[in-house]
Amino acid sequence: MPEQPDGGRRRAVPSATYRLQVTADFTLDDAASVAGYLADLGVTHAYSSPLLRSAAGSTHGYDTVDHAHIDESRGGRAGFDRLVAALHEQCLGLVLDLVPNHMGVADPAEAPWWWDVLQHGRDSAHADAFDVDWDFGGGRLRLPVLGSADDVEKLEVVDGELRYYDNRFPIAPGTGAGTPQEVHDRQHYELVDWRRADADLNYRRFFAINTLAGLRAEDPAVFAATHELVLRLVEDGAVDGLRIDHPDGLADPKGYLDRLAEASGGRWTVVEKILEPGENLPESWATAGTTGYDALAEVDEVLVDPAGEAALTALDAELTGATVDYARLVHDSKREVTDGILGSEVARLVRVIGELPGVDPAQQTEALAELLASFPVYRSYLPDGREHLDATVAAVRERRPDLGAAVDALHPVLSQAGTEAATRFEQTSGPVMAKGVEDSAYYRWARFVALNEVGGDPARFGSTVEEFHAAQAHRRTRYPEAMTTLSTHDTKRSEDVRARLAVLAEIPTEWAELVRHLLARHPLSDRPLAHLVWQNLVGAWPLSRERAHAYAEKAAREAGTSTTWTDQDEEFEAQLHELVDAAFDDEATNAAIEDVVARIAPFGRSNSLSQKLLQLTMPGVPDVYQGTELWDLSLVDPDNRRPVDYDLRRRLLAGLDGGEVPPVDDTGAAKLLVVSRVLRARRDSPELFSGYEPVAATGSAAGHVVAFDRGGAVSVATRLPVALAAAGSWGDTALQLPTGAWRDLLTGQRHVSDITGIAMGPLLDRLPVALLVRD
Repeated sequence: MPEQPDGGRRRAVPSATYRLQVTADFTLDDAASVAGYLADLGVTHAYSSPLLRSAAGSTHGYDTVDHAHIDESRGGRAGFDRLVAALHEQCLGLVLDLVPNHMGVADPAEAPWWWDVLQHGRDSAHADAFDVDWDFGGGRLRLPVLGSADDVEKLEVVDGELRYYDNRFPIAPGTGAGTPQEVHDRQHYELVDWRRADADLNYRRFFAINTLAGLRAEDPAVFAATHELVLRLVEDGAVDGLRIDHPDGLADPKGYLDRLAEASGGRWTVVEKILEPGENLPESWATAGTTGYDALAEVDEVLVDPAGEAALTALDAELTGATVDYARLVHDSKREVTDGILGSEVARLVRVIGELPGVDPAQQTEALAELLASFPVYRSYLPDGREHLDATVAAVRERRPDLGAAVDALHPVLSQAGTEAATRFEQTSGPVMAKGVEDSAYYRWARFVALNEVGGDPARFGSTVEEFHAAQAHRRTRYPEAMTTLSTHDTKRSEDVRARLAVLAEIPTEWAELVRHLLARHPLSDRPLAHLVWQNLVGAWPLSRERAHAYAEKAAREAGTSTTWTDQDEEFEAQLHELVDAAFDDEATNAAIEDVVARIAPFGRSNSLSQKLLQLTMPGVPDVYQGTELWDLSLVDPDNRRPVDYDLRRRLLAGLDGGEVPPVDDTGAAKLLVVSRVLRARRDSPELFSGYEPVAATGSAAGHVVAFDRGGAVSVATRLPVALAAAGSWGDTALQLPTGAWRDLLTGQRHVSDITGIAMGPLLDRLPVALLVRD
């Protein structure tokens, strides 16, 4: 590893991070074993998924059950210490993912706080840690675990516990003898039919997941207890930065971040916050910025051809039977959420607000649901974001004049920062948006799924280079140390799948013809869903039959248009699986898929390299999601959590370090070249990445160039590669740089800029991207 300019000390702010999903199958010791590789790659910090003790069998760690221990199945404290030692040996730091909003409660016996609350009720020492409406449950906490209401007869008392099949629950002291049902009826909790979760729950959850109970991190005692171990690791120098999961769920995100900053000594901290286009984080937050979904959208959009919108919209209308009003689709999807899986949260909000003079209770509920379904961002942070509430009230009054009185009565109640009513509304609008948009509308509108990504806007079909530059200038001014990303454990499809699918915007007519052929050959009653599946299969091809089936099934159930998770239509799902099988077994269909992939894959690789260069060199702290330094054609989780072959990556990197400049082929070595050379430059010469100025191109193909100067390092990327190939060459296109010699850090080639600039043809003759510095 090259000597670091800071003399070997770990940096307070990473120059780049590398995300590792630490699990029982990829343990802390496995993570430690790749420390040398990460240093060679060029990052300065490993960035770990949550490491505190989580539910048995958890593959993600976001279901923490005990904040006082490192998860033993991942390696425990000893494994953690070995990881930190391995990182420090390579002068690398550690960024740790924290989950302050909720706790895993799937198995109460695993979660000591939850167990104690079930056993002692309101008198539990941990009762205040959870967000429970005890009065609504008649003093009992409702747990939706029964298959039906009649299943209460199947309860058993075993070894001093109440049992329901494999589920274990405590028995309160002094309960006395009796039948299992009589014992149950004397507890501080009530086991109810799981179907009642939509309407009758009395504890706050993460989204609509019954097994993740909301924590009251705003309580100083709860904060102290849940952060004690992590803050000790920070103080001891084992943890250098923090990533905060789902801040929108917190009652007081600003207060939480202020407390965290004070307790952590102001460590570099980013928040997993999804910003809508044009939205900014509150300036008062003690954070470097977001985890980068906003950056992802900026990069994706500049590589999408807006000219493809009309044809793909027409195809979508043909398949759907009408032109989709996306805003209406979002609203209606969110209303399904307010009236369905998050009905318990809306009902609690109604109870908190209480009666409104002159407003019928049913009108109050309807008005709240409309406000939540119409809210334009994930949430406001009163007094910040008051304009979003005001605009939503005005929009609902105009669209639903019948709700005018109820909306007018609710407006001042929901505007009072710090009150329980306003806070509950803020905590509810985020889950409604996430479930209604990311997990419903994104699966229902299949016009062009490359845009259906977390933090994106599917209705915004591409952007201009000028808009990209404006976004980066804003990013450098406002969020210079925020994280940037292209793939995460939560993205709907990986960066390389999106890059390949972006090509379809350049050949929309060809794609439409193929889709019509496939739908005619393999009819499915839900034609938009079929279109979504075909796009994703082509984007991820080649993939295993098992992966294809798993994706199609999840997509169909998330869409909820023809089958759902809770009410599966077996006949429809059988037809869907037949469609997937046809991609592998029908000779003509398989050939058609192979042909279109062969047609678009080379252009997709060009987009991938451009995407990666832009993300790695734009203002901010770039993250590389595990494995994506090579081509990674992953779909939504759990597909994107498959094992990573680090031995392969080490061998390829060693070859590159021997002077090889690989072709842009199936191996992915070209992407590894771009990633490693950019990351090393950022680490070793940070002064080259301290500014931002657009660099112009002139000539016939100038519209195919995205270029900018970061303060000495000049990034040059190709966009819209199909049209560029159709033109035959770069022609007279030149990059307008100061005269003199320049060296490409990717290929090692030397280029000279004269009065006309640097000719684009020779500059990008080996790769579709370049990173230039003065020679």
